[in-house]
Amino acid sequence: MERTPGCPFDPPPELAKLPPMTRLDYPDGHTGWLATGYEAARAVLSDPRFSNRQELKHSAVRMTSQFGQDQPAPPGMFVTTDPPVHTRYRRLLTGQFTVRRMRLLEPRVEQITADHLDAMAAAGPPVDLVRAYALPIPSLVICELLGVPYEDHEFFQEQTARLVAIDEEGVPELAALVGYLGELVRRKRVEPGDDLISGLTGDLDDEELANLALILLVAGHETTANMLALGVFALLEHPEQRALFSGESTGAGSAGAGVEDQSTDAVEGAVEELMRWLSILHAGAPTRVALEDVEVAGESVRKGETVALSLPAINRDPSLFTDPAELRLGRAEARRHLGFGHGVHQCLGQQLARIEMRIGYRRLFERFPGLRLAVPAAEVPLKERAAVYGVESLPVTW
Repeated sequence: MERTPGCPFDPPPELAKLPPMTRLDYPDGHTGWLATGYEAARAVLSDPRFSNRQELKHSAVRMTSQFGQDQPAPPGMFVTTDPPVHTRYRRLLTGQFTVRRMRLLEPRVEQITADHLDAMAAAGPPVDLVRAYALPIPSLVICELLGVPYEDHEFFQEQTARLVAIDEEGVPELAALVGYLGELVRRKRVEPGDDLISGLTGDLDDEELANLALILLVAGHETTANMLALGVFALLEHPEQRALFSGESTGAGSAGAGVEDQSTDAVEGAVEELMRWLSILHAGAPTRVALEDVEVAGESVRKGETVALSLPAINRDPSLFTDPAELRLGRAEARRHLGFGHGVHQCLGQQLARIEMRIGYRRLFERFPGLRLAVPAAEVPLKERAAVYGVESLPVTW
C-alpha cells in the first residue's frame, strides 16, 4: 500500500510485476489470492460463485480491529450481503439513484459549489482545499439527499474518518454513527420530509434504515471528497492536463497531453480517467470469497478462498490501457475502469459522484485559473493508512 516517495499518484511498483492472480498470505493466516489483472477482476466481480458476505471473507490488510468481520452483516448493511438479501435492498434504492434523478440534482450541486467558491474567494489564500471545498460539497449534497441535518457534519465527518482508518478500532465510531442515525430515523417517522430516509420508512424497520443510511452517508461523502482533493492535487502537478477544466485549449488532441474538445462529454471522460489513474480504493478492496472451486485467469481458486482485488493495479493493466502509468484525460478506454466496481454490487451513487466531480473540478479551475500548491508537493500529507486513499489536507493559493 505504501507509495514510493515522490510518487503520490502511483501504486507500489511491486504490484505491476505480478501476474493477474497471485497467491497471498493474509494477516490472519488464511491463504488466498490477490488479483491485479483487469479480466481476472471482472470475472471475480461478475461471477455468482463468488460471495460478498462479510462473515465468509478474510481481510487482506492487517486491521487494528476485526469487529464484526466474522459475523453476518446486520440488517440493512446490504453491501456485504449476497442475493436475495442484497437484491431486496438494492431494488428499494435503485429508483432513488437513476441517471435522470441525479441529473435533476445538478443545479443544486452547481449552487453548492458556487457558494463554496465564493467563500474561498472571500477568505483569500491560502486555504486548505479539503476543508474549504472537497469535503463540504459532497457532504452537503448527501445530507440533503438523505435528510441528515448538515449542522451535524463535523460529528459524522470525524467519526467517518476514524471508521475508515486502518489503524483505528472503529467500534465506538460505528456505534456513535448508528446511534445518531437511529435517532434520526425515529424522528423521520414522526415528522417525515422530502428525503430518502423519510421515503423508506414504510419499507424498512429502524435498524435496517439506520444501517442503510450509514452506508449511504459514509460512501456519499468520503469517497467523492477524497477524489476531489486528490484529483486537484494531480491536476496541479500536471498543468498540461488541467487545461480541460479551466476552459483552455492546448491543441494536443485526445492522443496527447491535452484535449481540444471542451464539451460536457470531454469533461466527463476526463473524470473517468482521473478515477482510473488514481484508484482511491487501494487497500485490497473489494474482496470476494469462492463458494465453490472456480478457475480464474488459469488459476484454481478453491472453495472458501478469499480473493482481494488491487484496483490501483487493475486500473493500470497494460493489456487494456495503453501506457497506463500516464495521465491522459482524452483516453477513450478510461471509461472501462473498475473504480465504481462491477456486477451486482456496482456503486449505486456513481452518477451522483460523477456529477459532483465534473462540476467540482471544472468550476474550481474556471474560478481560480492560477490555482497552485501553497507548499511543496512532497509536503502534502497523504492518507496511506486508510481504506480510502487521498490527502489529509491540500494547501493551495492563487
